[in-house]
Amino acid sequence: MKILFLGTGLMGAPMVEKLLAARFDVTVYNRTKSKTKKIIDKGAKRAADLLDAVNDSDVVISMLSDYPAFNELMDDNCLSALNGKTLIQMSTISPEESLLLLETVEDIGGRYIEAPVLGSLPQIESGKLIVMVGGSEELFNKYQKIFSSFGEKIYHMGEVGQATAAKLALNQLIASLTIAFSMSLGYILNKKVDIDKFMNILRSSALYASTFDKKLENMLNRDYGNPNFPVKHLLKDVRLIVREFGANAINISPLIGIEEV
Repeated sequence: MKILFLGTGLMGAPMVEKLLAARFDVTVYNRTKSKTKKIIDKGAKRAADLLDAVNDSDVVISMLSDYPAFNELMDDNCLSALNGKTLIQMSTISPEESLLLLETVEDIGGRYIEAPVLGSLPQIESGKLIVMVGGSEELFNKYQKIFSSFGEKIYHMGEVGQATAAKLALNQLIASLTIAFSMSLGYILNKKVDIDKFMNILRSSALYASTFDKKLENMLNRDYGNPNFPVKHLLKDVRLIVREFGANAINISPLIGIEEV
């Protein structure tokens, strides 16, 4: 099975490493060639020409920043080359965008499945990404080995659109929980309340989320220089969530505040 992997950024590059460790034949494409050097050194092939790479692949995996980035990269010729191939969309996009890709790929004669993941660099490195799959059960079963390269927890969420919806709902919690904790922590610091006592109380309550401890040290030290999930990507997701939730009659007032922060 020849895999073409689109997007070798913060998440994409270590995901390619996992595919290589699982002994897949992987070709990578990134418009910024320097971002592919590390994984080329580890055994991936660099695509000199995107169209040729699509033609030579069996499966195309997209881990680009968003839906517009995919459309900008994959022109009509590259899309046409998906005839007889499978596109696995793993980026954070909206259900409607995923359904548009499904229609486009199937009209061309290809197959489409969505598989967004939950987790960041530590989860990739430990092989513990959570993979949410939307699409036919046939494709879900066919590409189990690809999905299991990234983690053991693989969920077939249902049809195309349902995995992307779950991913947006989860990413909303990333933003909301982070902002909520930082607000309380900032107030506690201003009032000179003992941090250890506060955290012990929080940990023993129903209010606790493990992400609080993961972010505590960085928040206390104001150290944000080496993020697992950069703010620019979170902001992109929040804007997508605001649009998507709003279109589904969900009260987005709290999200507007998070977006402004």
